[in-house]
Amino acid sequence: MALITLTTDFGEGSYYVAAMKGVIARINPAAVVVDLTHSIPAQSIAAGAAALAAAAPWFPAGTIHVAVVDPGVGTDRQIVYVELGDWRFVLPNNGLLTRLASMYAASKMVVIENREHWLPEVSSTFHGRDIMAPVAAKLGLGLCPDSLGPDTLDKPTDKLILLPEPRAERVGDRIQGEVVEVDSFGNLITNITSVMLEGAPRDETLQIHCDGHQTMGLYSTYGDQPEMTLIALVGSTDRLELAIVNDSAAAMLGVRAGTPVEVSWG
Repeated sequence: MALITLTTDFGEGSYYVAAMKGVIARINPAAVVVDLTHSIPAQSIAAGAAALAAAAPWFPAGTIHVAVVDPGVGTDRQIVYVELGDWRFVLPNNGLLTRLASMYAASKMVVIENREHWLPEVSSTFHGRDIMAPVAAKLGLGLCPDSLGPDTLDKPTDKLILLPEPRAERVGDRIQGEVVEVDSFGNLITNITSVMLEGAPRDETLQIHCDGHQTMGLYSTYGDQPEMTLIALVGSTDRLELAIVNDSAAAMLGVRAGTPVEVSWG
């Protein structure tokens, strides 16, 4: 029985999601379809990549992850089947696998070109329904990926596209990074990892600055400080987060992805 996940920027409750599920059900009624998220900000490939990295690895080996964050829909951008780590992905080749590709190796990439496995009529604006959903459903029935099109992973002209990712840098007792994601609670997730914080103090000699705001010390969980307090902690993504206890740091501080963050001590 196939397990298929859906990640889109369509919005919760969107009938676009229902249409994709309907296509999958018609082709593969036994498939289990899981909504990974449909709350990706519109056309934000970076946010889609972050969501896939946070959730996809928790699924069983062989899960088919379909991701439709596709600003280039209808253009000549590729739609690909990728085997990466223990999982399978059907998605546009536009950077959605950036985060996962930094953690797991891609072992196969096939450009989905064989129209035999698409719906008979294909809209130029809804490839999630007309191409990706039927392909995922058929893969769940045992379709060989090689029948989808040419395997291109080893071709220098057809590579897995990755987004440029901002990198944090540690020099002595100072780390320069930035906010790379705002989660659904408004917590500010940075690109500063727990590894980069090794050897740094956890008490108030550690200072974190973000857009004119400052907090001191590194805590274990959100409840370690009173409500409405700005705190820093290493969250479930193993990255430094800034949070307002029981509120949204993004809303309260007016901070978004790309805002610099500095950690210092000593």
